[in-house]
Amino acid sequence: MEVVPLPDVAERFGQPVTRVHQMIRDGHLIALRREGVLGVPTAFLTDTAVVKGLPGTITLLRDAGYQEDEILRWLFTADDTLPGTPIDNLRGDRGREVKRRAQAMGF
Repeated sequence: MEVVPLPDVAERFGQPVTRVHQMIRDGHLIALRREGVLGVPTAFLTDTAVVKGLPGTITLLRDAGYQEDEILRWLFTADDTLPGTPIDNLRGDRGREVKRRAQAMGF
């Protein structure tokens, strides 16, 4: 999984890096450390914004009791019934199905 450092995310969005930190605190993004640098998975980003549906999906999974590492694992694990990974489907046109599955995981 490729990761983009937070300053690069801010530049991509045309926002200050403090706004990216706020997005992480608000649960709209998940960041992880790679070689001591905090970054966001490239798959979570479009050219100018967070992938549509990702913040809501993260919230649903957190509400279901998932921790950040479990959320990342779920988003990037292939699911033959989707097909592909949940994050690939969020990036495409199957966000509703991904959110439905994330919500069902809480029950």
